[in-house]
Amino acid sequence: MAFPRDGLPFPKVGTDPQSVRQRVEAMEKLLERIVVIPGTNQPIGLDVILDLIPGVGDVAGAALGAYIVWEGKNLGMSKWQLTRMSGNVGFDFLLGLIPWIGAIPDFFFRSNTRNLKMIRRHLDKHHAAGATIEGQLTRRN
Repeated sequence: MAFPRDGLPFPKVGTDPQSVRQRVEAMEKLLERIVVIPGTNQPIGLDVILDLIPGVGDVAGAALGAYIVWEGKNLGMSKWQLTRMSGNVGFDFLLGLIPWIGAIPDFFFRSNTRNLKMIRRHLDKHHAAGATIEGQLTRRN
């Protein structure tokens, strides 16, 4: 059965910088900050949870982290930036190879958060229209 080109059931994926920013931020949140450990106020994500599954979980976490690097490549980031991002994912993967214990350093070395910061800096510099300003609101007296 042939589908008409305009009637595909999937929404179109935006390639504009703002859409890419939203996708990468959502992926980073999923991988690094999906739930908070009760009593510690420390967030963990799918990356740490997958590290508890020997072998398969490490590969899956690295593949999901590589998606963020791929989005950076599509944004036109430099080879140096992409190498650093790939190094972050690779180091995270190597840490995760240690069965069970590998989840502990992965909890502290958040490669996807580091890569998100690099993408945000790139977007803020090269696509200033979609730049975000981070800070705290203060009240003037």
